[in-house]
Amino acid sequence: MYIDTHCHLDFPEFDQDREAVIKGSKAQGIDFLVNVGASLKSSGDSLELAKKYPFVYASIGIHPHEADRFNAEDEKKLRAFAQSEKVVAIGEIGLDYYRNFSRPENQKPLFLALLKLAKDLNLPLVIHTRQAENDTLEILKKMQPISAVVHCFSGDTQFLKACLDLGFFISFTCNITYKKAEGLRQAVAQAPLERIFLETDAPYLAPEGLRGKRNEPINVKYVAAEIARVKGVSAEEVARATSENAKNFFKLK
Repeated sequence: MYIDTHCHLDFPEFDQDREAVIKGSKAQGIDFLVNVGASLKSSGDSLELAKKYPFVYASIGIHPHEADRFNAEDEKKLRAFAQSEKVVAIGEIGLDYYRNFSRPENQKPLFLALLKLAKDLNLPLVIHTRQAENDTLEILKKMQPISAVVHCFSGDTQFLKACLDLGFFISFTCNITYKKAEGLRQAVAQAPLERIFLETDAPYLAPEGLRGKRNEPINVKYVAAEIARVKGVSAEEVARATSENAKNFFKLK
């Protein structure tokens, strides 16, 4: 069993063959997909995909890039989306000071509002953080207790330890296969297998050898294989452990 815990199959990159990709993923051994919302529209589209395919689930959220446009009406609509049994998390939400597509002073209120929504609904969190680790940790510590996964982990081992100490899960993508990603592989080595998820972040971050092409859920197997290599275990063991982690976290069935 493999689970892609973070993909964006609602994105335009899949407009021409979305159904073929989704059905093909299932046929090639991907048992569950968690499609993750990055805006109000994306969250709604994620939910529609989840309703259409029994093995697809939705996480709904608004990416920090969208923070300048966020308003109370958006929050109300997200709360309505979250009433569906196919919604298994709130995310992706967080802080991103790398691209600064939205102002940091707007990112924080958005993050806090959706953290509160998750706590109100007793849903786990899918966290995005990039070059904003200190502020992210400060906010999350104040909101404890919470259940969260730090998706597409890109921090150092100090940030990794802080996340693990808070009880969070760590999700790795195909970028751990990149030739220059030794820092990420160090994080893989230090993260306990029982706290790791697999993801692709498709259509982004295709694995080494396929870079420049559209990423797809089937490539989550590259992530499992690289984690297995780093940890000196079998890919089957990685698949089994990470799938169990994800099923329990997202309550997939």
